[in-house]
Amino acid sequence: MFTIQLNGTTETHPAGTTVADLVTATTGRALLSSGQAADGGRLGVAVARNSGIVPRSQWSATAVEHEDELEIVTAVQGG
Repeated sequence: MFTIQLNGTTETHPAGTTVADLVTATTGRALLSSGQAADGGRLGVAVARNSGIVPRSQWSATAVEHEDELEIVTAVQGG
């Protein structure tokens, strides 16, 4: 187990947790290995890890590490 900061909140996760795992937990939507939503809909999510953008295509391959700082942001439409 290790500790991370996710959207400003301290959380504990098991070893082997990936960015894709965190996106799934945050959005409640299953993902394909490509980072696309399994239901075929638009996801509208971006992820920053330690101030760098994580490309969607790398979410499944990017392991989260102890003391990482992550921001998962969603696009909101409106006016």
